Amino acid sequence: MSAQLRDMPSDPLLSVVIPVYNEEATVEEIVRRVEAAPYRKEIILVDDASTDGSRDILKRMEGRDGLRVIYHEKNRGKGAALRTGIAETTGDIVLIQDADLEYNPADYPRLLEPILDGRADVVYGSRFLGGPHRVLFFWHYVANNLLTLLSNIMTNLNLTDMETCYKVFRGDAIRGIRIKANRFGVEPELTAKVARMRLRIYETPISYSGRDYAEGKKIGWRDGLAALWYIFRFRFFK
Repeated sequence: MSAQLRDMPSDPLLSVVIPVYNEEATVEEIVRRVEAAPYRKEIILVDDASTDGSRDILKRMEGRDGLRVIYHEKNRGKGAALRTGIAETTGDIVLIQDADLEYNPADYPRLLEPILDGRADVVYGSRFLGGPHRVLFFWHYVANNLLTLLSNIMTNLNLTDMETCYKVFRGDAIRGIRIKANRFGVEPELTAKVARMRLRIYETPISYSGRDYAEGKKIGWRDGLAALWYIFRFRFFK
């Protein structure tokens, strides 16, 4: 049965949750781009025990209007960082933003539109619906499509990009989801749980500037295998 969600206010607050792990080269710029987005917003950064200079940069940002920083003392993974950050949100809409520059906040208007006009409760930004994207690894593309296909089989959805970072939720919906996965398994977990809640899900094309491993890309084949487990786990267990 679908969740009972309250009406969206005329001037909603956007909560942007940014997990950070060893992103000293990009975190300041991504925050600048998020701050430039033309919405009333709060920005919540969760540093997942970075070992480079990310923490020093974040400490300099503390106190900026509308921005909060939370620090994990041990590295726990993206899912754990999202669990921490989402629990601190107060916004009517919650948007997940990676701290690298692969995803562009210039896409916020198209991501938010289906929620703002009342069509959607959840919006996924798809890298495979025709937006401009950097050409990188064929086998990453194959693995992404396979994981999305298996997720769709388990959830009866027809997504094109289950693993996308850009997931946007009505705040009262995402705060009703208990995130269990600590690492990248959070992507199939969130997908399974919004499907179970029968929320209205939309996809919209986004641009994508993917990184290679020399530039700091972190997800690897072990995370792909773990995602397979989570796809099956959250199909049958809460």
